[in-house]
Amino acid sequence: MRLAIFNDNKLGVVEKEKVVDVTNAVSWDQTRPFESLVHVMEQFDKLKNELEPAVKTGKVYEMQDVQLKAPVPSPGKIWAAPVNYKKHQEEMNKQFQNAPRTIEELKLFLKAPSSISGPYDPIRLPIEGRRTDHEAELGFVVGRKARNVKAKDARHYIFGYFALLDISIRGNEERTWRKSFDTFTPIGPWIVTADEIDDPNDLDLKLWVNDNLRQDGSTKHLIYDCYKCLEAATQNMTLYPGDVIATGTPEGVGPIAAGDRVHIRVGEVGEFTVPVQKGYDGKDDPA
Repeated sequence: MRLAIFNDNKLGVVEKEKVVDVTNAVSWDQTRPFESLVHVMEQFDKLKNELEPAVKTGKVYEMQDVQLKAPVPSPGKIWAAPVNYKKHQEEMNKQFQNAPRTIEELKLFLKAPSSISGPYDPIRLPIEGRRTDHEAELGFVVGRKARNVKAKDARHYIFGYFALLDISIRGNEERTWRKSFDTFTPIGPWIVTADEIDDPNDLDLKLWVNDNLRQDGSTKHLIYDCYKCLEAATQNMTLYPGDVIATGTPEGVGPIAAGDRVHIRVGEVGEFTVPVQKGYDGKDDPA
């Protein structure tokens, strides 16, 4: 099932190029979309039986007539995987001094939950003159409380998957600082529930800037696959429903500039395009 949050925080099920409003089928509170999402995830086995008939009777919208929002609107935390593809490590060796170690040594790092944005929201570049790069990734959302989970059991704790952009300013500051600006974690276009994905560790991952294909990889080349990423995170702290994990980016990382359009496509999961704009002055809401 493909679950979307759209317009004024309604809940939708995506069917081909249409969105069916199922807001009223699951006691969804539009003023509290994150809490409502957690409720749906925790009770999904039961609620799925209510969602399926609601798809047949709910109001139907054409995809072009809705505004999709971040499918996980305000996660408790975002764990992200650094240097999780060997070829990405190799390209970083060529571009930067003190080449990065891989995830095997670094483990995971935290991004600010406030960096989340949706599949129509612009990426805003906050510091003029600083190189800012795109990083295409597969992301997933945790559906159950998890602590010290082994990789072999991790699939039971993942609720669903989405495409994710990890936007990064280059520099000497800590990763968390450089990757946590507002709008630096666009996700979407919806959550594909885990039961719909045969193997999250074998998905094509592509990114274009304007019409130029920059990244063309596959999650089969992950050093820590999705399940190992969850294992690593739960060795450090408890994960709760609604927490997000970004699994890392393949080779092809490059700079973006105001006026660009960034398009990400992840296998069976979905795709979206976001514009790149100059940063805001702090007087208005960037979201």
